[in-house]
Amino acid sequence: MAKKKKDSANGKLIADNRKARHNYEFVETLEAGLVLTGTEVKSLRNGKANIAESYATEEGGEIWLINSYIPEYLEGNRHNHEPRRKRKLLLNKREMARLSQAVARDGMTIVPNRLYFNERGRAKLQIALAKGRKVHDKRQVSKDRDWKREQGRLLREKG
Repeated sequence: MAKKKKDSANGKLIADNRKARHNYEFVETLEAGLVLTGTEVKSLRNGKANIAESYATEEGGEIWLINSYIPEYLEGNRHNHEPRRKRKLLLNKREMARLSQAVARDGMTIVPNRLYFNERGRAKLQIALAKGRKVHDKRQVSKDRDWKREQGRLLREKG
């Protein structure tokens, strides 16, 4: 049984990095464009991609998405793309400078959060400037989330 991708508020959701919300505390989120080839876009339109183990890094004054998986397009020919290649992220100079300074100075990480098509049909990546959570922080967040869920159930039952 295949999981059905739901439409997000911004457009058609392709991939979601739920593991990142568990492992990191998001400080700030940004929307970035991606430099993609034609077969990559066609493969994304089929709804198959994985950003769970990927991350973004700064190299040569530019931000790059590393280790994201976009499978080869089945109807592609010899000009098909490499599934795990580095992909350049499109951001303003000011945004790139702020991200790279936060990573260098504060020890933060740039984590991809979701990959989707916006209203205009462009592939966008929501990235987050994040701090890593310790094990005890993860436990506390899990307890808080469970308690909020239980509170909601109790309030619905009692009226």
